[in-house]
Amino acid sequence: MGYRKLGRTSAQRKAMLRDLTSDLIINERITTTETRAKEVSKMTDKMVTLGKRGDLHARRQAAAFVRNELATVSETDDEIVVQTVLQKLFNDLAPRFAERNGGYTRVLKTEPRRGDGAPMAILEFVVRAETAETEAEEA
Repeated sequence: MGYRKLGRTSAQRKAMLRDLTSDLIINERITTTETRAKEVSKMTDKMVTLGKRGDLHARRQAAAFVRNELATVSETDDEIVVQTVLQKLFNDLAPRFAERNGGYTRVLKTEPRRGDGAPMAILEFVVRAETAETEAEEA
């Protein structure tokens, strides 16, 4: 087969990938095992590609996959702005990667997990070059 089974049934595997993808969109960085990180990276790249397309069909396809969770809650003057995972994907992440043709995430290997020695990794979104330069100037 062309994908990893991750020691789970198909329904459990799909649920785990949905959860980890939604968590990555919310937090923009997660720590998990290497094999899970590589599979979630594939799914997240597909979701960002749907976000870049931005039409109604792409939005519905992404909504069918990601969890319906709150991503951010912020307060401006006299109103509270609530943003879901889907809104963050289409409004924040897709414009950030508008000029990039794939490879939106990266997997950074870390030390093995204490207890069972499973190889761990950090999965995060790639930062644009100009964003990294402005962050370096501010620091």
